[in-house]
Amino acid sequence: MIVGGCDIGSATGKAIVMKDSTIASYIIIPSTPKPEITARIATDEAIKRAGLSSLEDLQYIVGTGYGRLKVPFANENISEITCHAQGAHWLCPTVRTVLDIGGQDCKAMSIDDKGKVMDFVLSDKCAAGTGRFFENMARALDCGLEGLSSLSLQSKNSTIITSQCSVFAESEVITLINEGVDLVDIAAGLHSSIAGRLSSMLRRIGLIEDVALTGGCAKNQGLVKALEEKLGISVKTLPEDPQIVGAVGAALIARERLSRQS
Repeated sequence: MIVGGCDIGSATGKAIVMKDSTIASYIIIPSTPKPEITARIATDEAIKRAGLSSLEDLQYIVGTGYGRLKVPFANENISEITCHAQGAHWLCPTVRTVLDIGGQDCKAMSIDDKGKVMDFVLSDKCAAGTGRFFENMARALDCGLEGLSSLSLQSKNSTIITSQCSVFAESEVITLINEGVDLVDIAAGLHSSIAGRLSSMLRRIGLIEDVALTGGCAKNQGLVKALEEKLGISVKTLPEDPQIVGAVGAALIARERLSRQS
């Protein structure tokens, strides 16, 4: 049984090939202006990495993510909320709360012991806490995304950042830099501010351990640390790249659909 999952987000495209119950290959690429092109490039590369020859080798494909309706070769498209829940549960069955932090929005989900979504909240009207926000802040600090996380982890005296709007926060950061505030404390303040916003989202759905982060921002250890401090708990580390969890969930659903057909 060979299936595929294709997660097309606003910032990156992810594709995965699953053989039976094993991840055979995956790829993460920057999104192109056209979701259908991103989907094809990512899926073709995942197929190649899995040692397969063509798209026809995949018996069922599920598309998900921001551009899921633009995956022309998918047999079906499924909400990224459902896919992230399924993917996180498969990777770590004890997870009951999932926080997906993507390029332009955040989603908090409460799931049961089978990975079914029980409740969820979205934060898609503001870029605060998303990949775009951290990209803007890294540019303002001239440190890159990895540098932003690294700086934050070095801080002993976090600065208070009052603005969570990307535009106003960037202006506030520039002012703090001009005032001579240490960059490590500014970086920690940014992460602490966003962690406060994210922890409020999690509590709205009823925080239940274990908690897992998915999406590209889950790789930001400065954010993970700040969120753990706000929540007073440890965040579970998933055994695979957190950025492919949506694609994993899509592939799992594809496997289920194919099994039913058989």
